[in-house]
Amino acid sequence: MTTTPQPNSQAREHCLQFLYQCDIHKIFYFSTPHFQRFVEENGLSFAVTEKVEVLATGVLSRQKTIDDLLRQHSTKWSLERMAAMDRMVLRLATYELLATKTPVKVVLNEAIELAKRYGTEHSSSFVNGVLDSIADKLKKHGNSTAEPSST
Repeated sequence: MTTTPQPNSQAREHCLQFLYQCDIHKIFYFSTPHFQRFVEENGLSFAVTEKVEVLATGVLSRQKTIDDLLRQHSTKWSLERMAAMDRMVLRLATYELLATKTPVKVVLNEAIELAKRYGTEHSSSFVNGVLDSIADKLKKHGNSTAEPSST
């Protein structure tokens, strides 16, 4: 029996797909027409659309800060060398660690699941390692929503 993903999980998955499209088309800002087309093509509900828009706007508006953190915590891989989907999963999860009250374990678990679904066989462990490092740094620097996980 297949379970239906929860609205927040659906929003993350659709946001990942939208960010991937933006990356492929070299759109580095939130484009309302592009987003509206994406929503229509995917038949997103209003509730999911709202969550995707908040996440996507946040990631795209903070991409420089997010990418700087990713560079610091993925020392063996440049952003350009990362698989595109891994990079998008990391950007989305890093945004959530930085700017939302979503528990770290939830952010990491969701990111790992997305990496398993959309990445390579090594994506989930790569994503987990980078995000654990970022969460640890954020906790040490007073970000109360960040706590390292053991996943």
